[in-house]
Amino acid sequence: MQSIDELIAQARSAFAAALRPAELENEKARFRRSITERLKTLARLDPDERRIEGARLNGAKQTLEQLLEQRRAELAQAELSSQLALDAIDVSLPGRGRSRGGFHPVIRTWMRVEQIFRSIGFDVADGPEIETDWYNFTALNNPENHPARSMQDTFYVDARDAEGRPLVLRTHTSPMQVRYARQHQGSIRVIAPGRTYRVDSDATHSPMFHQVEGLWLDEDINFADLKGVYTDFVRRFFESEDLQVRFRPSYFPFTEPSAEIDLMFTSGPRKGQWLEISGAGQVHPAVVRNFGFDPERTMGFAFGSGLERLTMLRYGVDDLRAFFAGDLRFLQQFN
Repeated sequence: MQSIDELIAQARSAFAAALRPAELENEKARFRRSITERLKTLARLDPDERRIEGARLNGAKQTLEQLLEQRRAELAQAELSSQLALDAIDVSLPGRGRSRGGFHPVIRTWMRVEQIFRSIGFDVADGPEIETDWYNFTALNNPENHPARSMQDTFYVDARDAEGRPLVLRTHTSPMQVRYARQHQGSIRVIAPGRTYRVDSDATHSPMFHQVEGLWLDEDINFADLKGVYTDFVRRFFESEDLQVRFRPSYFPFTEPSAEIDLMFTSGPRKGQWLEISGAGQVHPAVVRNFGFDPERTMGFAFGSGLERLTMLRYGVDDLRAFFAGDLRFLQQFN
């Protein structure tokens, strides 16, 4: 049988030849088996010989463990050195400056809309994006069977209001008109910009998008005021008098009469094209009542515009999805 000294010498050589931790562990198992087999033979020896041979084998086990730990440390250090070499920093390279962020184009539009309407006396209201059925639908004269209440068009959350109705991700920012009007008396002039949610996604629609709703309530506010205010807004927003605005009859449950607002540029790449940009109308008497006002004395107008639509027209963007892709090459064009 191989002597203990030969076994230790062979183990030392095998451990040194192992280049990966897995190879080292395989060699460890092989030499441990050799020690174990020798330990099994101790029972056949005389007591004095058994004591001497046992001490030698235990010493050999300790030596093997020391050799193993030494080689493990060497392999770990080699791995660390290799990784550090890969991650080395070339100090001769020019430094990288810290880049500056900027505003998203839709946020730029949001800020611009706020600035324009604040300049003519409108407040800006903000509120919850998870709404109750009453604020999102009922208060705005949407009947129980209205399509916007179906699962096909609306995101519901796993929670309910005090009446047991499911809470909903708001489908428009109009609920803020209700909340604001019920908290204020007298003349109401307010816009409500913010995020809204609908089950819709293609080149011109997104499941999450931004809207701005506007509301003006007083004793003698009529459709003519709506036309004047909104026409002035788009001309200031696009910084151009070289456009036309038309109000096309339509239907919305929360306004009566209602209209779609179309815009046409009379110069530039979109010259001659009528583009829908907003829905609007006189606030429905039932909605005025839900606001907490007497519809016999108070009237007004409301409108709702998509901020992405305004942004696309202002900057010539053809695909809505570019706003949400997070491509810095696209976003850096606006800063």
